[in-house]
Formats: sequence, structure tokens, C-alpha cells
Amino acid sequence: MIRYKKDTDNIVTLNLDMKDRKVNIINHEISQAFIPVIQHLTEEKAKGQLRGIILTSDKKTFLAGGDLDYLYHNHSAEEIFNYSQRMQKFFRDLERPGVPVVAAINGTALGSGFELPFACHYRIAIDDNDIMLGFPEVTLGLMPGSGGIVRMLWLLGIEKAYNVLSSGKTYTPQEALQEGLINGVAKNKVEMLRQAKKWLMSHPEGRQKWDIEGEVIPGGTPDQQESAMQIALLTAKHIKKYRFNYPATQAILNTLVEAAKVDFDTACRIESRNFTQLVLSKESKNMTKVFWYELNSIRHDKSRPKGYGKFRPRKIGIIGSGQMGTGIAIACALNGIDVVLKDVSQSVAERGKLMAKEKIEQYVKEKKVAAEAKDKALARISATENSEEFETCDLVVEAVFENQQIKEKVTKEASRHMDKYSFFASTTAMLSIDGLSSSFNSPENYIGLRFFLPIDEEPLVEVVKGPKTSDETIARAFDFTKKIKKTPIIVKDNPGFYAARVRNVYLLEGIVMLQEGYPPAIIENVCMMAGMPIGPLSKADNVSLKVVLKAERRAAEIYGKKYIIHPAVEVLQIMEKEERTGRFNGAGFYNYKDGKITGFWEGLSQQFPHSKTDYDIEHLKERIIFAQVLEAIWCYQEGIVSSVEEANIGSVYGWGFPSFKGGVLQFVNDYGIDAFIQKAKTLEEEYGPRFIVPKLLRKMAQEGKTF
Repeated sequence: MIRYKKDTDNIVTLNLDMKDRKVNIINHEISQAFIPVIQHLTEEKAKGQLRGIILTSDKKTFLAGGDLDYLYHNHSAEEIFNYSQRMQKFFRDLERPGVPVVAAINGTALGSGFELPFACHYRIAIDDNDIMLGFPEVTLGLMPGSGGIVRMLWLLGIEKAYNVLSSGKTYTPQEALQEGLINGVAKNKVEMLRQAKKWLMSHPEGRQKWDIEGEVIPGGTPDQQESAMQIALLTAKHIKKYRFNYPATQAILNTLVEAAKVDFDTACRIESRNFTQLVLSKESKNMTKVFWYELNSIRHDKSRPKGYGKFRPRKIGIIGSGQMGTGIAIACALNGIDVVLKDVSQSVAERGKLMAKEKIEQYVKEKKVAAEAKDKALARISATENSEEFETCDLVVEAVFENQQIKEKVTKEASRHMDKYSFFASTTAMLSIDGLSSSFNSPENYIGLRFFLPIDEEPLVEVVKGPKTSDETIARAFDFTKKIKKTPIIVKDNPGFYAARVRNVYLLEGIVMLQEGYPPAIIENVCMMAGMPIGPLSKADNVSLKVVLKAERRAAEIYGKKYIIHPAVEVLQIMEKEERTGRFNGAGFYNYKDGKITGFWEGLSQQFPHSKTDYDIEHLKERIIFAQVLEAIWCYQEGIVSSVEEANIGSVYGWGFPSFKGGVLQFVNDYGIDAFIQKAKTLEEEYGPRFIVPKLLRKMAQEGKTF
């Protein structure tokens, strides 16, 4: 667990190495193991036989974080509070014997694994961009609970500490150094340990800032006017961004403000109380479930077809050098895959490569990509007008205009030059994969890869299997998606596939509210209050009202007599006649200037008078959420998505379903299936058959099952 080594200068090195684990984590085991070690070190200090301590790891990681299983499955406030207090005592015991301690961070340190270095008096990390440091707990609906918030407060002040803790951002060592989270970097472990010893030899006493009389919190405390104004501004920004839906960010802000008013140890007890309340919250449980258990299930290939070796793409071809094709090319190049970017002419293809160059240079400026990686990535992209260059590609991705004839033409041309062991993917958003695959010489090697724009920001890719697509092709497409650091979910060929199909329901339900007489500002704000990242009218403009209407018309063609026209279609047709089809043409539900919103279209109040003056906000919030959830259940029943994990992750990543609700199917679990069915029936009576409860859910209720 802990390897103890003492040198002739009385410097002790403690190497963390938890048995039977690939990585070290912070839990009750390691804190208990430290008790006799700290006692021994205290005795050594009293005898004058201890100069300092270096804390490092024998594993590739330093500390990966806390015991999420313990926290997720625990429902006892007393146990969680005591757990937090034990961890805080461990850290206090480490920093208070008067012995200087250096954290020699040789690998990734996240969450409570990064809290430990702040209980040390000096922090050095190896300068390696693969090492990640930070507090990502907030992305799981949690917050630091071992004194980390209070220590960040004393080191950075309220505002900067809040920005670091609430963002969930992870930092490279250089970024952490610039943020003031660590004190130094080293080229390698040998140099790091040498620097650590040098610092210890010149600092005989180890005392933290918060234990020194007269030291103050940077930026001041809440009883000071300037700091009070800063807190008020932070609170306003917080409410605007999170709308009271994410208790973790609120708990972090509350802890910082409350902790700034009291002594350090009292502040730590406040942190424990807020931590306990947060761990027990429904929102925290939901976010941990979806972003830890379910996301890891997908990343560990649960849905990937079994029995096929890992596909390692070396070179891919991309047809089409527009926003989609270029985005895919960049993702490939940055992840070590060679790219052949093809278009109708050499000049057009070269223009696509130039776009890629400009985008990667932008990433470098934003510090998303290391400067040394830029030239390597650009060298991997070649531009061409010749399909012959696809001969050595493992995969060819078609990313041309959304037109059946054009897609079939470029597919046939490419297939003549592709190796028989390679496969082909279309990025179509709504065309049938089955229909498109007929233009490829081996339909079993044809698949859909539905990316979402902008590609560098959107993590989800739908791997769309047609009826003829082989399991091996699905497995290879799944592997390719993971290789370019995207999250794949496997979906069945169907109009809109999964994410776009349910997203459209969200847009349509918001649009029909306009028809019913609700003011557009009320619609947008209610939906964002419900947790959606963007209002349905704004989102519809971004997607294009033409696309939304086209999807409905296509669904009507495919489902025939079974199709029930959505009342929002009438609104879309009116907007089409008015030539207001969205942001792309500068006019939709909103007015635009240079692509930026300037306000709602003045004609909305004339076309759709604001007859509603009494708003039941909670009812509207539930209505907009239920519309999405019911459609997702229909998709699950129809096998469009085949696992709960994919349905939930697809909803959060695919169209922005509120993550604090844990995804569409987890929402039903939380609400209670019987209560959900009853509410849906009420909505059906009021709004019609689009709120009908799928048979699958009724059966689950009868059998007492949950998702």
C-alpha cells in the first residue's frame, strides 16, 4: 500500500501502491494505512530524525480519485459525513506535524486524488501532456469533500477557486502551473524527485498558509464590500447558467462563501455537510449513473459486437471537404490517422485542407492542442480529386451534400478503388442506410456514421446499422469512433435514427406552444428552466426549419396511415411560406445580423397571437420533458436503441437532454413508472395521441420493472 524509504539526509519518500488495483484511489483503505505512517513520521520529527517527506506513486497514475462505488450506493448521511471527516483528518494529519511535504506528481491526479497534493506544502508534476490534473467531480454531480474546496479558497480566493472547481476542467501540468495549482514542473521523474529534495532541504518547516496567523484569503472575505460585490456577481452568473438545476455548482459556491467567514477547521466541517447533502441528492446519483457507470459501459465495449479483433485504422478516405468532412479529417489527424481528403477538384480539396490547417492553428492558440502536434497532424492530411487514392484506405467516409443521387454517385465511384477488406460509411442525417448501401459493391461493409456539428464540440456519433450491415463492420465502425475520441452508440436504420428523431419532438413541442398562444420568450425560458441547454425555437433555427419539416414529411412517407401529423407542422409550413427557415438564411423565429440573434421576428405575434396570459410553469416544463421521454421509449421499444445506457447517453450527448435527470430512461425511474404513466395519460387527454404511453412501459409497470 505505502512503500517507505529514507535516505541519509533524513528525507522520507512515500510511494503509493494499492494492491490489486491498476490505479491508486483515495478511500478508507489508504487513509487507514496512513495512520501508523504519520504517527511514525511525527515521532521521527520529534527525535530530529526527519527533514522532509516526498509523496509520490509507484503506478503510472498518481491518484485517480475517490471511491465512487461507495458514495453512489451509500444512502446514509451519517456515514457519508463521517467518511468526509475521516478524509479531512487524514489530510490535516499530513500537513500539520511541522514536517515539509512535497507532492511529486508522476501521473494523473483527479478529484480527491488531486486534493491530496494540496495537503502538501509544495507540488511538482512531470511536464507531460498526457498527465491530467483537476477537480472533475462537478461533471458527476459531486464536489470535493476532503477539504479541497477550503484549501482552494485559501490559495486562489473565492472567484478563481469557484471557476476552477465549477468548470470540472482538467489541466495539463503546464496549464496547472499557470493557474497556480502546482508550484513547478520537471522533465521526468528523476528530475522531479531531485527538485522535491532540493526544496525540502531549503525549507526546514512545513506550515500551510491557513495555519499561519495573519495570513488572509486572496481577494478578501464576504464582509468586505469589494468581495461581497464579487460574490453577488458570481451568484447572478451562476443562476443564469445553471437555473437552479445543478446543485453541485451551487454547493461549491455556498461552501466557498461560508468557508471564508470562519476558521479553517470549521470551514472543513461546512464542506463535509454540503458534500453529504450533495452525495445524497437525486441529481448527483443521476449524473454519476449516466456519466460514470453508463458512459464507462459504452467505453468498455458493452454494446460492441463480440468476437472481432480490435480495428486499428491507419488511413481513411473522406469524400467532401466541407464542414463535416473537414471536421472528421481533423479528428482523425489529431489522433494519428492518415487522411485522404477528396473533393470534386484539387483546388476545392486543397481549400478543405486549408480550413483544417486554420482550425488546428486555432486549437493551438486556445491551448486545446500542443504546438508540436500541429505540424504532425497537418502532415497526415493529403488533398486529392482522385478516387484511386482510396486503394490503401481502411475506411472511406462520405460527407457530401444530403442528396440521394449525389451520395450514390460518389459511393459507386469510390467502391471501384477500395480494397475488398475495407468498409464504407455515410454521414447522412436522414437518408436510409439500407437504400444507400445498394450503391456499394458489398452492402455488408456499408454503415452509417452520424456525426453532430460542430464535430470538435459534440462527443456523440451514432453508428447506424442497416439491415445488411455485418456485425464485423459494426465492430470496426465502433472502434474507429473510439479511436477519434468520440462516444459511439449503435442505432438501427430509421428516419432520423435516434438523436435527431427525439430532438425533433422537442422542437415540435416547443413550436406548437407558439401556435397555442404562448409568447416565444416564455417558451424558450421555460424549456431552459427545465434543463434544456437551448430553447426549441432557437434550436429549430439552428437546425433549419426546412430540415425539421423534411424529417416530418419523410416520416409521413414511411409510416403511411400510422403517421399522426404533429400540429406544429402547420407552423413550419407558415414559416416556409414566409421564407423564414432558420439561422442559415438569416431569418427564422429569430432575426439575425451577421449570424447573430438580434431578437424575435416581429411577425410572430401577428401570425401566432399571444393569447396565453396565465402560465403553469411546472406543467409546461413537464410537458416538454415528457414529449422527449415518450419518444425515446418508443425508440427503445422499436429497437432503434437497444440498451438503456445508449438511450441515456444518446439523449444527454445527442440533443442536450438534462444531465441532472440522468438521461431519458433514468427520468422514468426517478419519476416512478406508475406516476409517469398517469401523468402521460393526463397529457394525452389534453394534447392528443403524441403522449400515448408505449406498450413496453405499461408492461414494465405490470411486472414491477424499471429501466
